[in-house]
Order: sequence, then C-alpha cells, then structure tokens
Amino acid sequence: MTANLSRQQPLLWRMPALNVNLSRFQTVVGLAAGVISNVGALLAVPNYFKPAIGKGALVAVLVDAKTEKAVSNATVEILTLNNAVVTTLNSGFFGRANSTLDEGQYRIRIKHPKFGAEVRHVQIMSGQTAEIRVQLHWGPQLHEAINDGVNAVKRLFSN
Repeated sequence: MTANLSRQQPLLWRMPALNVNLSRFQTVVGLAAGVISNVGALLAVPNYFKPAIGKGALVAVLVDAKTEKAVSNATVEILTLNNAVVTTLNSGFFGRANSTLDEGQYRIRIKHPKFGAEVRHVQIMSGQTAEIRVQLHWGPQLHEAINDGVNAVKRLFSN
C-alpha cells in the first residue's frame, strides 16, 4: 500500500500549482456590484411611486367615527358616475386602500359588516393624489335595514 502512495506522490508534485488568491478581487467585485445595484434601485424608487401620465392616485383612509381608530378589512368599491365598477379594494391594517385611476370623477362606496355603508364622490387629477378620509358609523344605514326587512318578509312568505 505504501508503494502505491509513493508512486502517486511524484505525479502530484509534477502538476503545476496555482497559487492565485482571488478572495481580495472577489470581494472588490462583489462590493462594487452591490453598490451599483443599490444606487440603481434608489434612483428608480421615486419614479415607482408616481402615477403614469393621465392617471392619478386615490387613497381612502377609513376610521371608526366613535374611536377614530383605523378600520381594516372594509370593502372599497370604486365606481364610475354610472355605477359601473372600476375596481374593488380592501382596506389594510391601517385602514388605507390605495389605487391608481384614470383622470376623472368617481363614486367611492365603502362597506363593512360592522358599519353602515358610506358613499363619497372624488375627482382624480393627473399626477396628483386624492386622499379621502371616511368615518364609518356603527350599525346598518336606513336603506340597508329596510332591504334586510323586505328580504326577511319575502323569505317568510316564500316558504
């Protein structure tokens, strides 16, 4: 067994050894790539938050009318003035719902199971952000209560 090792060792010594230490070069290249990547991202960020030409932003802030606390998980429907649905959003943890819309007038309808529905009108202008603050009141609105009552009577007589 030692004879086999002694025969192999001279072969290993004959191979040229590369004593090139690339760790410093790799470190410099990696740092430069990271800096260039971060600078490019920082330059692109401001343009990311601007609406496109002919479009504006809508921010709906939903709060409880009594406590002034944010209302999450509310449904925000954005409608045209002819009641055609443009988009439907959900408010987040901080009671905010965001959307980018074409310039024009819209009707905003907010619904939540614990609160009555609210409707607001908003004008969206190109390159600007329209922020509306909506205070939601506990309990259903009058028209919702009437609809629920009519539906209950219909169910009663349909059986």
